[in-house]
Amino acid sequence: MELIEGVAIVDDLDAFVARLGEVGDEHGATVQAFDARSVVDRAHLERAVELADRALARGENVARDRGMEILLYAAGTRQIDRALELGVGEGECPAVVLVDAREGSEATPEDERRAAAAVRDLDGPGRIEPAETLGAYDAARVREYFEVSDAELDAVEGTLADVVRERVALLDVEK
Repeated sequence: MELIEGVAIVDDLDAFVARLGEVGDEHGATVQAFDARSVVDRAHLERAVELADRALARGENVARDRGMEILLYAAGTRQIDRALELGVGEGECPAVVLVDAREGSEATPEDERRAAAAVRDLDGPGRIEPAETLGAYDAARVREYFEVSDAELDAVEGTLADVVRERVALLDVEK
């Protein structure tokens, strides 16, 4: 899995998302963009990929598209409309773009690298300007989205990032 950090500058969201899909299709990889303000760390997305792949392998997935299934797990919800809130929008937005060639697929690590390079070189309806964004999440935004209360944070020994990763893992239990 490769993560591309930067500021997404999106003029046409539908065209941008379609272009990311085309890049993925061209290289046999999944390409999914996230609003970096809602991604707590790399482990958040790694766990979402792992659980999405397990759901797909078991035939327990909600979405037909692997990228959307990953987004659902990252969002800790089975509601596609709600999960889309973790994606990028039009305008400028700190972003993390996940590029992943599925283990066991015909795609190679080189295909994944090529897909990542293509994402870095995007132009047209949207592009990614390099910037460090991973780990610079907006705690208030994350707490509101994942409905993490002060009482819950006080009751756990971990951090907000730990609570979010737990929400991702608990999605399997809630099915």
